[in-house]
Amino acid sequence: MKTIEIKNKKARYAFHLIERFEAGLQLSGSEVKSLRLGNANFRDAYCLIVDGELFIKKMYIAEYEPANIFNHQPDRDRKLLLKKRELRKIEKKVQAKGFTVIPVRLYFNERGLAKLEIALAQGKKAYDKRQSIKERDQKRELSRLDKM
Repeated sequence: MKTIEIKNKKARYAFHLIERFEAGLQLSGSEVKSLRLGNANFRDAYCLIVDGELFIKKMYIAEYEPANIFNHQPDRDRKLLLKKRELRKIEKKVQAKGFTVIPVRLYFNERGLAKLEIALAQGKKAYDKRQSIKERDQKRELSRLDKM
């Protein structure tokens, strides 16, 4: 069975990832089938706490063509499933310290359930982003020299 893993590549570049959590997703059947084909994008997505529940906004899951009239809305808000203890911890940090919650990775676990890895993150400043680019270029250059 082919493993599906969709990553948010911009997350590490734009944010300092402080702490990670694994959350379940509340999905409809056509959404799960579309995810199994790898048809999702959450580059601009973010998580928001509403009435003590965590939701992911702006996550795009393409429509599943064979579902015709029973299809889902591609950009609807989806509820994330976390333990109460984790949810309270996230809520406290977001309110007190100005953190944001962003999706990092979407995958299917060994039981076949869709899981979303989310992270408490702080936005990077411009000079931090330049430093990240510099480090990435240095690693690339070192790997080229090692291959020679």
